[in-house]
Amino acid sequence: MKILFLELEWIVLLLRFFAMDSRFLHTFIVVAERGSIAEAARHLGLTPTSVAQRLHALEADIGSRLIVRAGRTVKPTVAGLRVLDHAHRVLREVRDLRSAASDTDLPAGPLRMGATPTALTGIFPPMLKRWAARHPQIEIYIEPASTNLLYERVISGHLDAAVLVHPLFDLPKTCDWHSLREERLILLTPADMTVNDALHTAADEPFIRYDRNVVAGKLADEYLAARGIRPKVRFELDGIESIAKLVSEGLGVSVLPDWPVVGAFPANLKKWALPTPCPVRTVGAFWLRSSVRTPLVQAFVKMARA
Repeated sequence: MKILFLELEWIVLLLRFFAMDSRFLHTFIVVAERGSIAEAARHLGLTPTSVAQRLHALEADIGSRLIVRAGRTVKPTVAGLRVLDHAHRVLREVRDLRSAASDTDLPAGPLRMGATPTALTGIFPPMLKRWAARHPQIEIYIEPASTNLLYERVISGHLDAAVLVHPLFDLPKTCDWHSLREERLILLTPADMTVNDALHTAADEPFIRYDRNVVAGKLADEYLAARGIRPKVRFELDGIESIAKLVSEGLGVSVLPDWPVVGAFPANLKKWALPTPCPVRTVGAFWLRSSVRTPLVQAFVKMARA
């Protein structure tokens, strides 16, 4: 209890010392990450003048320049780089303080969730609908990104949790994982294509390769290679729905995970089973155990499991 009190006291004293709104720190972080006041303004929904005013106010409180122009971009000064590390921590602590100050069974939000593009369109809609009905007062902030980026964002504390593909390595013991669905690899073709042998089709037709830097792309590449299949690669890209669109246009076939689709599956596409044993990617929720908002994550996962 004494340690918690000292931590809260440190946050309050720090914010009083700066005599500023924590949004000023957030604005500085966004400017530093985007490298442009105009881009930061678009991201924050502010005018460039408002962003510049926040930066000037923050610099006046701290007593040092934080941002300097570098050609058409801006970048943190030496002092700015030092402040940047602390700014992330201060904002996390303030967010934790606000979450802890809840008079309900659950911490206050917002719950900061990450989601892969296919999870965002195929898994999240029904989950969010149930959440909004049961916890209308708790906001959820959703950040779409690739599995690799979401993993790093959760580990660093920028996100409370993420729905992503299980990496091809063991997760840290400081984290928890709950599987939501398994997606076996399939051959995807235009609906009017005749397929007698899925592997022969993958070898003979123009091929759209799923990016080998992502889990399912690597699994698909290794699966075909192990069976002596060298596809005639026409394109290679990330994004299952983008690949599906190219397949529907008759530009090739692809080996993809059997991803979730909202509504009816497109009539101009067809899935074909691949010979077993066939790799499976696992999609699930991933979060840090020590976060103040862990009970929110657990409630979200419990709702998804139900």
